[in-house]
Amino acid sequence: MPDIRLPIRTKRLVLRRFDGGDLDAFHAYHSLPETARFLPGPAKTYTQSMERVGRYANFVFEKEGDWVALAIEADGEPGLQGEVVLKWLPGHLQGEVGWTLAPAARGKGYATEAAAAMLELGFGELGLHRIEARLDELNTASASLCCRLGMRLEARHVDKWHYKGQWATELIYAILADEWRVGRELDSRNP
Repeated sequence: MPDIRLPIRTKRLVLRRFDGGDLDAFHAYHSLPETARFLPGPAKTYTQSMERVGRYANFVFEKEGDWVALAIEADGEPGLQGEVVLKWLPGHLQGEVGWTLAPAARGKGYATEAAAAMLELGFGELGLHRIEARLDELNTASASLCCRLGMRLEARHVDKWHYKGQWATELIYAILADEWRVGRELDSRNP
């Protein structure tokens, strides 16, 4: 895999490597039950947030199982708005995308813009063949985001996960590199 050139700039966002200065903002939203609702595990403690920010700040992307984890900032407005990740899955040229935003950043299209940039990175720069997103069926905001990205619903696994005291149905959305390229071409023709 090639080196990943950072930061990644979109129309309104800067996607950059995490640093120690992101810890308090990261913990502020990851310590909230509403943020943890659709993430594995409970709301994070300060120590867990410190460990995660450290891992994100020092990510490597060299082999299957590695993650690119980028901080989301609004261009011209320093401050952590959330994170977007791309995981290199086992299998030939497979990936998984994910996102989490601070409450004040939700509803502004930042997650869609950041996730689209990760698809660009995955398919364009890294040469992946397929990228998926896995989510709880109750997470309708993320399901809508997947549709905006041009991803299709591939699977619905009923009661796949047992977490937070209940069973959850997992949805898997995915897009292939060829489908993504066609979508980009159509978008460029209809601005």
